[in-house]
Amino acid sequence: MSSGFSAGRRGAVVARFEAAEVSILRSLVAMVLGLVEPGLTSDDPLEKALGIGGGQAPSDPVLVRLFPSAYEDAQEASEFRRYTEATLRDGKRADAQTVLDTAQPGRVDLTPEQAQAWLRSLNDVRLTLGVKLDVTEEIHEEIENMGEEDPRYAALVTYDWLTYLQDSLVRALW
Repeated sequence: MSSGFSAGRRGAVVARFEAAEVSILRSLVAMVLGLVEPGLTSDDPLEKALGIGGGQAPSDPVLVRLFPSAYEDAQEASEFRRYTEATLRDGKRADAQTVLDTAQPGRVDLTPEQAQAWLRSLNDVRLTLGVKLDVTEEIHEEIENMGEEDPRYAALVTYDWLTYLQDSLVRALW
């Protein structure tokens, strides 16, 4: 069985994974889900209902990558973040939950909506690992030049595998 994604019928996407691959995916997606806590909102009932938050930029480098500032100007960035971040966090959590709900060994037929959620969630996992591993564009050369005993080897190979999965999903969708 070859892992990855392929185009299905009527816009569906077929996912195929071994049990060990599903275990790795679930673990990585759960890690991101733990990082992307629900967005903080104001105590004001209207602002809470609208998902308006405080607007503070995160200090964690992973969260900075997952929720980059929309503007260079700090005040404009804070204002934009105030109105969008809680909803963005909720979306990332929903995408991760879709992966956790649908990832299983063997063949799985994903709806177009589920496939899009997988794509966004795989991207979040890759961004998270990329920050934690300090991945650069030279990742392939780095993997080639390191031995399997290097403590970063397994993580970098996993990152590379996620890149392959994301690519196969993009190809299946388009």
